[in-house]
Amino acid sequence: MQTKTRKEQIYQVAGRLFSQRGYHATSMRDLASQLGMQGGSLYAHISGKEELLVEIVGQATDQFEAALNPLRAADLSPQQKLREAVRAHIRVVTDNLESATVFFHEWQHLSPEAYAKVVARRDVVEKFYRDLLEEGIDKGVFRQDLNVKLTAIMILSVSNWVYTWYREGGPLSAEQIADQYVDMLLPGLLVQQ
Repeated sequence: MQTKTRKEQIYQVAGRLFSQRGYHATSMRDLASQLGMQGGSLYAHISGKEELLVEIVGQATDQFEAALNPLRAADLSPQQKLREAVRAHIRVVTDNLESATVFFHEWQHLSPEAYAKVVARRDVVEKFYRDLLEEGIDKGVFRQDLNVKLTAIMILSVSNWVYTWYREGGPLSAEQIADQYVDMLLPGLLVQQ
């Protein structure tokens, strides 16, 4: 097992503290204390607290992109592609509850420049779902009258919100949750025969 670098340890502890306490309520002193460091020593590894938040949100975005992008070219029907996408998406959330909490909540505290970069990265994930829905419409599987943007936001909302209530060892696995969500969503998306 590879030992984490000091910087990786800092990001990990910052993610946990931001998730538990919130970005504003977590001080650099809190972070240093959790790491057994002097406050000033942190600045040998990072430029400041915002760098930590940008990195944590960026890592979460990378996880979503890595889970979803292979599905773009997958030889699956639009319905199955949607099912696999929601499964992958929810798996990222449930496997990374702390970073998901930071990703979905704390990014709002970024400076305007960092905020714009994060929103651009987050939009890539939304675009994946918009593209998937467009593909289903083009293939005549999903309804022509779908509001693609609104539907993508709905899919993201139900998938993302899992972080607020999911607990490991609960009655449903991430895959079971995803399947139930898709089973509820699909009847509203499919062209009626």
